[in-house]
Amino acid sequence: MTHCRILAALPFLALAAPALAQTPCSELASVAPEGVTVTEAAETRATDEIPVDHCLVRGTMSERTGEDGRPYALNFELRLPAEWTGRFMHQFNGGNDGEVVPALGQGVGVPNGDSALQRGFAVVSSDAGHDGEANPGAGLAGSNVFGLEFEARRMYGYGAVAALHPVALDLTEAHYGRAPDFVYGYGRSNGGRHGMVAARRMPEVFDGILAGYPGFNLPRAALQHAWDVQTFLSVGDTLPEAFSREDLQIVADGIVAACDALDGLEDGLVSAAIECQSAFNPETLICDGGTETCLPQEKVAALQRIHAGPTNSAGEQLYSDWPWDTGIATEDWRFWKLESQIPPWGNQPLIAVMGAGSLAQVFTTPPTTVEGDPESLQQYLVEFDFDEDAPNIDATTDAFPESAMELMTPPDADEPELTEFQDAGGKLIIFHGTSDPVFSFNDTVDWFEALQENNPDAGGFVRLYPVPGMPHGQGGASADEFDLLSALTDWVEAGEVPGHVTAAVRADNEAAPEEIRGSVRPLCPYPAEPHHENAEGSFTCE
Repeated sequence: MTHCRILAALPFLALAAPALAQTPCSELASVAPEGVTVTEAAETRATDEIPVDHCLVRGTMSERTGEDGRPYALNFELRLPAEWTGRFMHQFNGGNDGEVVPALGQGVGVPNGDSALQRGFAVVSSDAGHDGEANPGAGLAGSNVFGLEFEARRMYGYGAVAALHPVALDLTEAHYGRAPDFVYGYGRSNGGRHGMVAARRMPEVFDGILAGYPGFNLPRAALQHAWDVQTFLSVGDTLPEAFSREDLQIVADGIVAACDALDGLEDGLVSAAIECQSAFNPETLICDGGTETCLPQEKVAALQRIHAGPTNSAGEQLYSDWPWDTGIATEDWRFWKLESQIPPWGNQPLIAVMGAGSLAQVFTTPPTTVEGDPESLQQYLVEFDFDEDAPNIDATTDAFPESAMELMTPPDADEPELTEFQDAGGKLIIFHGTSDPVFSFNDTVDWFEALQENNPDAGGFVRLYPVPGMPHGQGGASADEFDLLSALTDWVEAGEVPGHVTAAVRADNEAAPEEIRGSVRPLCPYPAEPHHENAEGSFTCE
């Protein structure tokens, strides 16, 4: 249990507890827990970039030589604001981890210019136990070579958060002379996965967790990379040639035509994204040869196959299906699925370089060492067999006693209950863009509905917020600027159950229709969706 819960349960002890001595920033190295080396502890003045006076602590722990003979360590940074509110945040980072992202507590779900650190949170961040730059000779596969070593995999999956968290709390308590009042977790993408894993594996640790577009089914989602590449290459000689920007704009325009009015206002933003799934028929896009307003049948069939999700030859579903959404025409969707503007990648999309290396070296057992050039990485996905290779996400060996699914996903993710997190008083807010090309929004919905079925009281401690039109992060024709961190802290600290949250279409969001940039509408808790009420532009959640 966190300090605040212990005090609430034992008020007489709280009154009698003596105040602890405060350790100056420069002396924190002297009180670091055993096995932890503080490499830097310095008072840091506010700057235009980080406008908060704070103590910056950097350190390393869990140093070891891996089974592969390489050195490993868990590196972290902790920022302790001079004006502390008694709140602590564990910042979960994304991608393959492998670097210590500045511990600021900022990103989607936290409005720009109002980070957790600026709000007076102490914030910790880490590299999850491996250095993503440690294997330059492996080329584009270097950031996921760590997956060839089991303990590095385990740290990435769940071990690093569990190891670092008490250390960061100890240093925070030493500096301020008291433990935090409230403890939060926040992350997006792989960081959102870390948050969902923590809610299940560490149910009494966090008062509140904010998880954005979570890759909680990481190995299964990686199977989609091979499914996409094989499907795209069935209709194009190269990935970029499979679908042009104009092709995908035709799809987005068709979705807008079928669904824009469902929310009561035709403005180019499909707010009723869930209702849209039954209103849009992709076969209406088909015409012979393709024109400026339609596509050949084989291209529509390829998109239908991708949206249906991967299966094996027996027709068994290996990952989720996907919603049809306007974000398919965004540069974010194209960058992940079809084409990058990065020459060293051979202009390959992210799934065909980083995604391929992760599937080969992190998400399957035994791992497959892959060459780090774009051609070899794409070829690995081309040759991936959904009957023979896909089961390896669940496989174990003597060297890898836990499968990738066991390491990466929350235990019991297919049948979630979260009763221990509930009993500890924890609160969880999840948000997910309906146009996400990496982790299917439908997969998150399936998890949430399973939780509600298994735990009828789930609505008392978990909220899911769809973000219509948003891809993997901000962008798309979407209202993608919102403050869910405040909704979470109000829920945890004041018992204010979150309802709709105001979301804005950013003025600099070039993917949104110009006439609605700067407008606002509600972000609605699932399954409600925004509905336009009157000429003054008000929306309600229905």
